[in-house]
Amino acid sequence: MLITVTGGSASGKSAYAESLCLSHAPRMYLACMQPYGEEGARRIERHRAMRKGKGFLTVERYTDLAGVRLPACAAVLLEDVGNLAANEMFQSDPPCDPYEAVMRGIEAIRTQCALLVVVTDEIGSDGAVYDETTEAYRAALGRINRKLFASSDAAIETVAGIPILLKGEIPR
Repeated sequence: MLITVTGGSASGKSAYAESLCLSHAPRMYLACMQPYGEEGARRIERHRAMRKGKGFLTVERYTDLAGVRLPACAAVLLEDVGNLAANEMFQSDPPCDPYEAVMRGIEAIRTQCALLVVVTDEIGSDGAVYDETTEAYRAALGRINRKLFASSDAAIETVAGIPILLKGEIPR
């Protein structure tokens, strides 16, 4: 089963995504955020603290999810597609389109577990116009999100910590 959880910054999407995995064991947290700078390190520590004592095995992988071979696990929480897409896109100069690498990776992970919960960022609703590179990233993440939502069994947006069902059924 594939469940996609989206939302804006600090919307509660990570906590909700974690809650979807707690009834499955063993469970893995596949972390994609590279620890850039103090703010990045603080965000990573906050997420580690959120998971503490919840039985997640954490694996950090920043690119090439298609190359990951997971130990036996019932549930995988992939956190998050926005970071994964940026990592794939900006690992080369000039930046490349991350769509194929991200989608191949998600499908590879999906085949290795019973439940894959994917966290992604809501993108594009701010109405702002950015520089060409940022716009290319936003367009790529938008395409990735559309494909994820189309192929998901359930899609959920969190707003102020409240899950809103967009597709399928909210798992119990």
